[in-house]
Amino acid sequence: MKNKVDIKGAIIERFFGKMLRAGIIYIVILIAGLFLAKSILGSRKWQTWDAFYWELHWIQDNQVICVIFLFLAGLVVLGVFYWICLLNYFQEVMEAMEQLSGEHRQIKLRKELIEVEQYMNQVQEDIHRNEQLAREAEQRKNDLVVYLAHDLKTPLTSVIGYLTLLKEEREISRELQEKYLSISLEKAERLEELINEFFEITRFNLTQLELEKTSVSLKMMLEQIAYEFKPMLAEKELNCEVTVEPADLKLICDTDKMQRVFDNLLRNAVFYCYEKSTIHISAEKQNGKIRIQVENAGTEIPKEKLERIFEQFFRLDSARSSRSGGAGLGLAIAKEIVELHQGRIWAESAGEKTRFMIELHCP
Repeated sequence: MKNKVDIKGAIIERFFGKMLRAGIIYIVILIAGLFLAKSILGSRKWQTWDAFYWELHWIQDNQVICVIFLFLAGLVVLGVFYWICLLNYFQEVMEAMEQLSGEHRQIKLRKELIEVEQYMNQVQEDIHRNEQLAREAEQRKNDLVVYLAHDLKTPLTSVIGYLTLLKEEREISRELQEKYLSISLEKAERLEELINEFFEITRFNLTQLELEKTSVSLKMMLEQIAYEFKPMLAEKELNCEVTVEPADLKLICDTDKMQRVFDNLLRNAVFYCYEKSTIHISAEKQNGKIRIQVENAGTEIPKEKLERIFEQFFRLDSARSSRSGGAGLGLAIAKEIVELHQGRIWAESAGEKTRFMIELHCP
């Protein structure tokens, strides 16, 4: 698809090309007409009483003036004609522009504006596709808010119930008290997770991320994040291996936000990997760039879902897990942070292996 500069150049070239060709044709006709008229008039002897004698005699005596007049008159006529054509072009384009935000239908322009027609149809397609994506994202967000609000009731009801039992039943055994308190704490922690998801949705839409870059040891950062995930890894009997080459590899980034990226990727790997498997985190320097990879063994992600995995509020699983269900923002936020660092992030999934890759510039 041509860009605006190419379209503008093509239209100008075609428009002025037509004007130039019309001008050349007019000059050729004018010269040919003058020679033909001179030949016809010279083929006979004119008398003073002949019709148009004095007019023709005056034209013969002022040939230069007549030629210049005809030449200029032709240019004026051509200029007015093509000026009207240009105004008609603008009028047609303006009318077509009004269709962009209206009903989705194919825009048709005259053949001289074929590039504009193609460009406007492409813009119209982009507008309607973006509107559809925005509607889908808003619907997913609304669904998640409803799900989260519904999920809040279950742990809250449990907390209230067990605390009420502890308050009203004075003769409960020590073991039963410990059990009730343990369940209440677990449900309260789940409540905290759900509330944090609400805040995550709000922050993603209302805040503008700004970077505060510093130099950091990439190996130390990745190992620290892996260490913090030990309790979660232990629940599924997972191992996490971190490999960084060279070991002293430095990364200039906003450490807090980049830690959030790695946290989201590792959390995603833990949720969707097979039990008793190994998650591999690796980083290396390639062609002046740093490539970081998080790989886990798990069910292959279908291609259609892999293409949407970084969308806001998109979740791989259609049903929310009561324990690990997230707002579907982790990967979308990770993508935004990586792109703010002038890097890129993508995912691959094949042969029961899923890899998330990040490419950043070396310091």
